[in-house]
Amino acid sequence: MYTKTLTAIALALGLTTSVSAADVELSLAHWVPGTHPLQTLGMEPWIKSINEASDGRINITIYPAQQLGAAADHYDMARDGIADISFINPGYQPGRFPIMAAAELPFNFANAKGGVRALTEWYKQYAEEEMSDVYFCMAITHDPGTMHGKEKILVPDDVKGKTVRPANATEARFVNLLGGASVQVPAPAMREALAKGTADVTQSPWESLYIFGADSLVKHHLDMPFYASINAFVINKGVLENMSDEDRQVMEDHCTPEWSEKMAAGWADAEAAGRQKIIDLGGHELHKPNDEEMKLWREAAAPMAEKWKEAAAKTGIDTDAALASLKDTLKKYDSLLEE
Repeated sequence: MYTKTLTAIALALGLTTSVSAADVELSLAHWVPGTHPLQTLGMEPWIKSINEASDGRINITIYPAQQLGAAADHYDMARDGIADISFINPGYQPGRFPIMAAAELPFNFANAKGGVRALTEWYKQYAEEEMSDVYFCMAITHDPGTMHGKEKILVPDDVKGKTVRPANATEARFVNLLGGASVQVPAPAMREALAKGTADVTQSPWESLYIFGADSLVKHHLDMPFYASINAFVINKGVLENMSDEDRQVMEDHCTPEWSEKMAAGWADAEAAGRQKIIDLGGHELHKPNDEEMKLWREAAAPMAEKWKEAAAKTGIDTDAALASLKDTLKKYDSLLEE
């Protein structure tokens, strides 16, 4: 929320006393706990850098854990000015962002750090078309996630008949393709879904099982990089338009592929460390597919690309070129999961 300046107030009152420019006070809303590494290792250093680059003029207050609204509403919250900056998961609104959904396809991301840098660079060319009512700042994702269940999951047939809490709409379609049933709830609700028996399986990166309290409910883990749940930071357009040129440039300088990698790095490392934590604590089984089993997964996922093309073609983009460009950009940053 962009505050009135002391100068404007003084002018309105006809005062001639010299006053300094006031701060720009912004809100940042997200839906993970305030202790989440994305906040402590990502957002907080980003905010500090913005404050320093603006010589203290831009101040950002964080509102974590759905304080300003539900997880699925964060895009509209930024659009409508309920929050100035929002952390969003486009996949929580199925069908609304079909271009960005290309990054949700299974077996794309080998790692998060180069992956988000690639994704931010790639999506900048489409953002004004697909997210035109906000300013797209940067894409964010976690270290690649996988499936965690109450029973063993090793091959695609093991999903048949299971109820799965998927990470996003694309993964929900994949679950259905495999013969499972999807129960779409955001990450903060995964524990409840598992505890109540609404879900037998959840998709999640490793450390998030602990962050959201699901680690005691799922003892079997598919041990392979499976998917990335794509997130982003978006900014209310009016906020940027009302800034001085200098302050707007500071914000734009912090919405780059380089900054997306910095923002994601701590979260990526924390999620990756969660796998070793599960091993060290014991009581869990990790099931790693061999080459033949991995081939089954890739063959099962192959139709998902065609389904994405059908949906994204309605936007008018060249879907073949877009998907090839995404893979090329991931490869450029050593983050494409090779076959």
